[in-house]
Amino acid sequence: MTHMDGFADERIAGYKVWRLRLPVVSRREHGIGAVDNAVEILLLELASTSGLKGYGEASPWSVFTGSAEASQAALERYMRPVVEGRRVADIAAICADAARAVAHCTEAKAALESALLDLAGRLAGVPVWALLGGKCRDEIALSVSLADPDFDADLRLLERLRDDGVGIVKMKAGFRDHRFDISRLERLRRDWPELDVRVDFNQGLTPGDAMQRVRDVAGFAPTFIEQPVTADQFSLMARIRETIGVPLLADESVFSPTDMLRAVSEGICDGVSVKIMKSGGLRRAQTIAEIAQAAGLTAYGGDMFESGMAHLAGTHMIAASPAITLGCEFYQARYYLAEDILAEAFPIRGGKVAVPGGPGLGIVPDLDKVRRFAVV
Repeated sequence: MTHMDGFADERIAGYKVWRLRLPVVSRREHGIGAVDNAVEILLLELASTSGLKGYGEASPWSVFTGSAEASQAALERYMRPVVEGRRVADIAAICADAARAVAHCTEAKAALESALLDLAGRLAGVPVWALLGGKCRDEIALSVSLADPDFDADLRLLERLRDDGVGIVKMKAGFRDHRFDISRLERLRRDWPELDVRVDFNQGLTPGDAMQRVRDVAGFAPTFIEQPVTADQFSLMARIRETIGVPLLADESVFSPTDMLRAVSEGICDGVSVKIMKSGGLRRAQTIAEIAQAAGLTAYGGDMFESGMAHLAGTHMIAASPAITLGCEFYQARYYLAEDILAEAFPIRGGKVAVPGGPGLGIVPDLDKVRRFAVV
């Protein structure tokens, strides 16, 4: 029997959710909050009638997209009834029904679509990128964020990144005083002139201090400055964009295609961070990037606090998205988690993410690790 024989008749016969607590190696500060000790994710496993399995991850953060408890309830209580027994091939219809079953909970919806695509790809014997329009790149430049309140620790990380061939970093700013941000940029420009440096405030600035602080940071000519003020400050974002000489990117201001249309209309940004967790899935993330491209804006692949499973979904999405040209931030599995849950290492080689070519997402989780990190 070939991969495609009977594919249209395969149905979802199994549905299982794990909630995991994954230890991390350090504290990280962002403009809207801090992460320490561990992160929580949800892992969804779908099984077909023939026994193949597909996986998807929900990676929530309570101050950004939502809570682990909300994602768990969405997956187990509200979305399960509209998924079980359905044909695996009916991905669009299943995701539409899940979207109607529960509002918001974009991370849970991303997990469902990822698992459906992974399972469909394994049944069909093709990678997920083939189901999303085909591959336009074999590798994706990797950016690693610097967010340790102990900058000496980040300097040690930079040594490791240089050895690994990583040439892009994004400095998290706005979580301490302005002098701390400026001193770090001075050090990066002085000692690491070869780096592509980006700066992300994660909404950390107030309307009263945002303009001057962003102007000072722009003086270091970063590749872009990201989301200096809160998501709802569209008019202030537009004014900041008009007064600085470097590209301004939106992140928290753009969750959906509708948000992207508004961002274009009101001129708040030169580009956008595209994340499957905030957009609610891979195809919606592609749509956001395509809207940005149609308006002459740029896009890059952001992440939440993810394991390698979510990184894989994002990798396939970017591989099939010509509009996303600024690389990706899928570094957590290699550089932040104490231990990832994939059965094989997330594929980073020479400072770039290598796009998998195997069926589905290309790598499966190690279920022994999943059970070890499970909290409920």
